Amino acid sequence: MSYSTDFLNKEVLVKIDRPLGSKHPKNDTFIYEQNYGYIEGVMAPDGEDLDVYVLGITKPIQEFTGTCIAVIHRTNDDDDKLIVVRTGAQYTDEQIRAMTDFQEKYFQSIIIRDNVAI
Repeated sequence: MSYSTDFLNKEVLVKIDRPLGSKHPKNDTFIYEQNYGYIEGVMAPDGEDLDVYVLGITKPIQEFTGTCIAVIHRTNDDDDKLIVVRTGAQYTDEQIRAMTDFQEKYFQSIIIRDNVAI
């Protein structure tokens, strides 16, 4: 999991491939309620670039630079998600859960805020 927790409290550049309000490429009834993207060139165990939720931005965007404040570590799937926000912004675990529930409700997970081994 260090591939994801290494980004905690660091500034990152996120490429957005599923902007706020867009439909999932394989399910047109699934709508992204947050800007969702990836860290280019950082491979996750699923063989794809490391996924990111960008929270607190209320319009669709194509790219975003912000700070990683947490990691959603899925315990029943091999796909962590970074939580990236405007530098200086903070969200509680409850707020993160509420803002990502549109997708994360289908998975079991924990929210990590420190670079610890699990």
